[in-house]
Amino acid sequence: MTDQDSPSRWYEAEGAGDRPAGWFAGAEGRKRPARRSPSRAEYLEPARAVPIHAETDVLVVGGGPAGCAAATAAARCGADVLLLERYGHLGGLSTGGLVLWIDRMTDWTGRRVIAGYAADVLERLPEEAVHGPAPELWGAQDPAAVKHWRPRLNAFRGVVTWSPTVDPEWLKIVSLELLLEAKAQLLLHCWTVQAIVEDGAVRGVVFESKQGRRAILAEVVVDATGDLDLGAFAGAPFESDADKGDVSHCLNVPWCWTGVDMDRWIDFTQESPEEYRRLMKDAAELLGYAELPAAAWRRDVCVFLGPRLSGYSGLDVEDLTAVEIESRRRMVDHLRFFRAHAPGFERAWVMATASQIGVRHTRRLIGVRKLAASDWKSGVRHDDEIGVSPSPSPAFESVSVPYSALLPAGLDSLLAPGRHLACDPSTQSFMREIPQCWLTGHAAGVAAALAVARGKRPRDLDVRELQRELRRQGAYLQAEERDSRAAGLRA
Repeated sequence: MTDQDSPSRWYEAEGAGDRPAGWFAGAEGRKRPARRSPSRAEYLEPARAVPIHAETDVLVVGGGPAGCAAATAAARCGADVLLLERYGHLGGLSTGGLVLWIDRMTDWTGRRVIAGYAADVLERLPEEAVHGPAPELWGAQDPAAVKHWRPRLNAFRGVVTWSPTVDPEWLKIVSLELLLEAKAQLLLHCWTVQAIVEDGAVRGVVFESKQGRRAILAEVVVDATGDLDLGAFAGAPFESDADKGDVSHCLNVPWCWTGVDMDRWIDFTQESPEEYRRLMKDAAELLGYAELPAAAWRRDVCVFLGPRLSGYSGLDVEDLTAVEIESRRRMVDHLRFFRAHAPGFERAWVMATASQIGVRHTRRLIGVRKLAASDWKSGVRHDDEIGVSPSPSPAFESVSVPYSALLPAGLDSLLAPGRHLACDPSTQSFMREIPQCWLTGHAAGVAAALAVARGKRPRDLDVRELQRELRRQGAYLQAEERDSRAAGLRA
């Protein structure tokens, strides 16, 4: 995605140099608040017996997009499945994080390549809870269609795409419905704190809740935490470059406003571009930063994806706290400015702030295979393909996602779908998006269920059987094209 296409662009204030307004140094030079020094370095916790809360075939840790897809898909295969989630709802950043813009699921020709669970959950939403172009417009390059859908986040690089905005509350409900209909079990308000590892394989987790410290045992565990928390606890190898200052490593807290007229705002940006640029320049000069509102599923609602704060770690509780505080301060500053100066925002009010902080990257798995930019830039189609992602640019073919990128090197009975799969930084910048998490979670859930049913390690599965079950559940694989062409030649 280009800077021009980005749903939340930066505006540079005069004198800001090369750093766009709003791009804060974050932790650089920041002093932590003064705290009383501890009287001793550590506390030795007494040994104790931990009650076993449950045993299951497949345990999924994390109820975000990847975890919901994994648990639902595994249960649809007939496995006994338990999903463990730390919040009181499902959906992760797509709901609690207010990332209600669902990135592209169509390729540059308009074909939906991220399907399966992703299609199931979106098609279950009520009509009033999802906004985007009709299927006949997917892939359209008509200038009028592009002009309409681009500011509504459904057209990029001159092509209309399927990348809708959704009502996060309805997405919570539908995610729950699909999970329970598949007969998976669910535990909310639980936080995993330790992995149970025996003979080089993950056999369960220890979690904490209002009932204290308990354990769950499982044949296969899916780490869908997004931060590879469970894998790190278990000793799975990982890498990280989260200390870098680009957007993929920033933290933010999004917010929604209502009482707005987004059609009026969009018309203003298109019909009065000089006035629009001057307005945002004024905002940057007055506030020191400027965020743009993005269209939502209703014309009277908008979402700010939040000030991207760099130099903070998604694994540091002090940093997480600082970002929560600073994001809300900036939201109030924006509200005052937009109410006073922005067309369509005169009566805006705060509808919601995200209950989950926006984290893009902390750890990435070191897997059996790394999905690298060199693969998709050269059009590689992996033999163990478990899904297809749209490419970042029409210059490249769709991205073949390998099953081996979900498998830890040297640790068994663990699968790691979602934004922490094995990949390089440039690939992670789009594989962390919600549809791609649905894609890899769907594959991990099917693989976990098949591993239990066949009595095999996930790494020893017959990939062709995995691919057949994914297709049966509606996933799109490029292998289908090869199979069809081969059948045609034989005929």
